[in-house]
Amino acid sequence: MVYPPFPLQAGLIGPETLPLLLVLAGLGLSLAEAIVPGAHFVVVGVALLAAGLVGLLFPPLAAPFVLGLLVFAFGALALYGYRELDIYGGKGEGRTSDSDALKGKTGRVTERVTPTSGEVKLDEGGFNPFYAARSVHGDIEVGSEVVVVDPGGGNVVTVEGFDVGQDEIDRELARERVRQAESREQEREKEREGAEEV
Repeated sequence: MVYPPFPLQAGLIGPETLPLLLVLAGLGLSLAEAIVPGAHFVVVGVALLAAGLVGLLFPPLAAPFVLGLLVFAFGALALYGYRELDIYGGKGEGRTSDSDALKGKTGRVTERVTPTSGEVKLDEGGFNPFYAARSVHGDIEVGSEVVVVDPGGGNVVTVEGFDVGQDEIDRELARERVRQAESREQEREKEREGAEEV
């Protein structure tokens, strides 16, 4: 059984059209990347387009082997540029996060925060760092520093002032410090009484 030859083997398309085919393929992949972004085709599209343009502008470099090397070289450069420029947030810096990422973020009160209303501006709060806020305990005045204790879906965050946030361990440590101070005071009084008797 005889198989039909490929177009390049049949002489329908000559090797001089290879750079043009690379340019068309590169433009097609770049167009696909523009329609559906996500860095799926950008590196290969740029590599094919650049190698095809070099082949069109410098015909002596249009040999298939040389164009293959150019595709590889431009692909490596495009991949390096893509990773270094972080166009699509590949390093995670520009990546969108969910509301749970707000937990533990700090900020300042811009509108008095009560258990039912208020507003805060979070440090590293994203494009719009202003959030509606509710307090855990009582009112928090404008300018006070706060920490997010419950992101609440991201629209309304629950915050707590830094001076308010004492848990059971903090309270026990404070009681122990008071006990130690009282025992030191009692020892000093005993020393004074002993010194007065002598």
